[in-house]
Amino acid sequence: MSLDDDLAAERLFVAGRLHEGEETLLLLSPAEPGFWAHLTAGPEWADGAPDPVDRWSARVIGQIAAAHGGRALFPFGGPPHAPFYRWALASGQFFASPVHLLVHPQMGLWASLRGAIALPGRAARPAPAPHPCTGCPAPCTTACPAGALTPAGYDVPGCHGFLDRPEGASCRSTGCAVRRACPLSRSYGRLPVQSAWHMRNFHA
Repeated sequence: MSLDDDLAAERLFVAGRLHEGEETLLLLSPAEPGFWAHLTAGPEWADGAPDPVDRWSARVIGQIAAAHGGRALFPFGGPPHAPFYRWALASGQFFASPVHLLVHPQMGLWASLRGAIALPGRAARPAPAPHPCTGCPAPCTTACPAGALTPAGYDVPGCHGFLDRPEGASCRSTGCAVRRACPLSRSYGRLPVQSAWHMRNFHA
C-alpha cells in the first residue's frame, strides 16, 4: 500500500510538510471523525499500562515509517524534545492563533500532532495555506471562562484552579472552551470523550 493508504488505515493524515536539511518531514495528525474509536480499539488501550495514546502512536507511526524507508519522530519523550511547534509553523499549514495555540485549516484549535515521519530527500511541498484566522471574529480570545487563556498569555495555575471548581465541569468533560469556540474546531468531528481524556491527563 502507499504511505497515504497506510496512514488512512490508521486514521492519520499528513497535516503539514516541510524540509529539514536533506529530509522531508511529514507531520501527522488524527483524521476525524474516526480516530478515537480506532485508537481505543488498539491493544495499548486495553492493557492497562500508562500512556496508551503515546504508545499507540509510537507503535503505529514507527511501523509505517519503517515500511516506507523513513524514521519516526514524536512530540513526547526526551529531552531533547523535537521542535514540533516550529516544524508546524514552518510547514505553512499550521499557524499561531490569536491565543498562541496552533490552529489548522482542517482541525481548528483542536490541532494536534501524533508524530512525524522523516523521509530522505526534499520532496515537493504544497503551497502555504491561507491563514484560517483571517476574517474570523476571534471568539477564542474571550471564550475562556476563567480568563486564563487570552492573547496576553496562558495563566496555567489559573486554568488548573478553575478546573478544580464545580464551574470547571464543562471544560473537564468536553474539552477546553477556547478550543471549542473556534469555528473550524466545530466542524472537525473530535469527540467530547477524547477531549475529556486529554483534560483528565492534563489536570491530573
